[in-house]
Amino acid sequence: MAFTSLAYLMDIDWLKEAYRRTRKDGAVGVDGVTAEEYEQDLEGNLQSLLDRANSGSYKAPPVRRVHIPKGGSSTETRPLGIPTLEDKLLQRAVVMLLQPIYEQDFLDCSYGFRPGRSAHDALKSFRDQTMNSRPRGGTVLEVDIRKFFDNLDHSYLRQFLRLRVRDGVLLRLIDKWLKAGVMEDGSVSYPDSGSPQGGVISPLISNVFLHYVLDQWFEQDVKPCLQGNAFLIRYADDFAIGFNSHRDAERVMEVIPKRFGKYGLTVHPTKTKLVPFRPPSSRTKDDDGPDDRPGTFDLLGFTHYWAVSLKGYWVVKLKTASDRFTRAVRNIDEWCHDNRHLPLTEQQHQLNQKLRGHYAYYGVTGNSEAMNRFRQEVENRWRKWLNRRNNIRSMHWRKFCALLRRYPLAPARATRSQLLSAAKP
Repeated sequence: MAFTSLAYLMDIDWLKEAYRRTRKDGAVGVDGVTAEEYEQDLEGNLQSLLDRANSGSYKAPPVRRVHIPKGGSSTETRPLGIPTLEDKLLQRAVVMLLQPIYEQDFLDCSYGFRPGRSAHDALKSFRDQTMNSRPRGGTVLEVDIRKFFDNLDHSYLRQFLRLRVRDGVLLRLIDKWLKAGVMEDGSVSYPDSGSPQGGVISPLISNVFLHYVLDQWFEQDVKPCLQGNAFLIRYADDFAIGFNSHRDAERVMEVIPKRFGKYGLTVHPTKTKLVPFRPPSSRTKDDDGPDDRPGTFDLLGFTHYWAVSLKGYWVVKLKTASDRFTRAVRNIDEWCHDNRHLPLTEQQHQLNQKLRGHYAYYGVTGNSEAMNRFRQEVENRWRKWLNRRNNIRSMHWRKFCALLRRYPLAPARATRSQLLSAAKP
């Protein structure tokens, strides 16, 4: 069923709620308007915005493009689009209308940018399904989509949206955001494809696109044709597929590039690969996969690998992926360099915030070695730049240890359990 009339729900009170949910402390867009300035006449500004949206006279301004580091690379960057404040709140208002509709459609394999779901939920699901499969593990298909957000096809997206939404006001607004353009170095370009990362609407429309291109296709068309069991876990454009049968994995790997190519997307030929992922105890002479030892694969910042538990069982464990570790250390080094002249109390406070943020994501049980190593790297970088802030190399280890006793850094600790819900082998 397609919804033909939704925009009437978007009144002043709806926009006020959207504004309340909109982040206001981020970077400003091309118009330079801050939240403080917008709130000077909030009621009037919201009424004007509502009138322009309903009449079709609203003009979506270009997003301001900035570049942030990508993955563990020191050279590659990821483009980020910063909308204006007014754009953010109007996109939020539209998301509030559309999200309940699509939450009824999205499958359980999808975890990214959905209420009540997180990256850790996705990791747990992949781990549990791997552990509970019979035989345990199998083959994992790692897939890397090249520049998904830059290459999202507008024509196909419009087709997908119209399957559930046919409200002219909302479709026109989304179309304007897709065509708004990008401002970089004072010039504006108008790409034929893509959805700028950073837009409030981008996560939802990317989920809609991949729901039809990947999730639904895999569930309805692929799985019924497989010999063994298989499961998909997707977080935004990051996903992996687990197979019992290696032959099934090979067949899907052959068809995946064709499937994405049909919708204007490409997969990275070297980063898309099959990984044998079965514990030695589960192998039999009849296994159809390679005889290699179980490999490792990365998903959502963690390297997954098989290891023997304290009770002697083969289990899937997680540790911080090397590229994410390297990037985190590099960010700390840059921060210590840029802020070495701040008072020590302020440096300690901000470094502890960064450490606790790192622990909040990577602090799973079994990852203590990587977390302790990260904390040690933070200490090393802090000492290095304190030693250089006056170009006097006087911060020897004894003196630095005394400083740490006065300004302690947060100790590494697990914040999330990696305890198995899977049955014993």
